Amino acid sequence: MITETGKVVAVEKDCLWVETIQRSTCQSCAAEKGCGQSLVAKWGGHTSYLRVLLEGRNQDNYKLHDEVTIGVPEEVVANGSLFVYLVPLIGLVLATLIASALGFPEGATILTAFAGFLLGGGLVRWHSVKTRSDSRLQPVLIDGTKPVVWASS
Repeated sequence: MITETGKVVAVEKDCLWVETIQRSTCQSCAAEKGCGQSLVAKWGGHTSYLRVLLEGRNQDNYKLHDEVTIGVPEEVVANGSLFVYLVPLIGLVLATLIASALGFPEGATILTAFAGFLLGGGLVRWHSVKTRSDSRLQPVLIDGTKPVVWASS
């Protein structure tokens, strides 16, 4: 489980909105000078707002500006990263191969490759919207209390 500490910026009936600041481990990385992440981290980090499901916890236990610890399973991060990076790349390569097989001129092949890349990006976006409410992919609260499990009848 990858954990992060954040600040509650909104409390809703079934979830919290948590502000996190992405911090880099650039100080321990050998590529510090040659990495773009290092430059971004020096500018103060990147603020993210995450929707964290309460999973049966009482919303009254949380107030604005409370500090909470959230977690995301490693496999969700790994699989999501692979999907986000590989799908547009595969779209680009497939579109290039198809354009070459059809005998398109070089300029048209480049435009087709770009269209394949955009199509792959669109597929990633569609998948993101489709799985937005999937509880298996959501960050969870790590606060020492177990969520209420609703029994199905």
